[in-house]
Amino acid sequence: MISRKKQRIRLLVFGLLLLGLVSAIVGFALRDGIEYYKSPSQIVNLNISSDVKFRLGGLVKVGSIDSSNGKEIRFIITDNADTVPVIFSGILPDLFAENQGIIALGTYSDGIFFAEELLAKHDENYMPKEVIDMLKTEGVYVDPAK
Repeated sequence: MISRKKQRIRLLVFGLLLLGLVSAIVGFALRDGIEYYKSPSQIVNLNISSDVKFRLGGLVKVGSIDSSNGKEIRFIITDNADTVPVIFSGILPDLFAENQGIIALGTYSDGIFFAEELLAKHDENYMPKEVIDMLKTEGVYVDPAK
């Protein structure tokens, strides 16, 4: 018969192994989805599969909005270093405009980002903090107040 002390030790070891296994599975599942979004510079330099959904963040390039195709709106997202053309079918956020910060959710294929959703805050001076931080990191941020 196994003593109570050995049973507790086995149970503790089993629990720790189980905890480690669960942590590994969760970490593996989230490894690609932890980033909030990617910048146009990151997209241009990566080979991204067309079935991977992610967020693309940056500024709407001035003069790039084209809504002449009926249901589709085409525009370009830039980080002032690289650009990515975007196609979106849906309702635009109220304050969607040129030179405004935006985050698009969708897929990237053949050099075009196909957006399913556009995210913007309802403030005319809004730019997501993450986009500002990314632009500052890449050395291309221009403060609109200046």
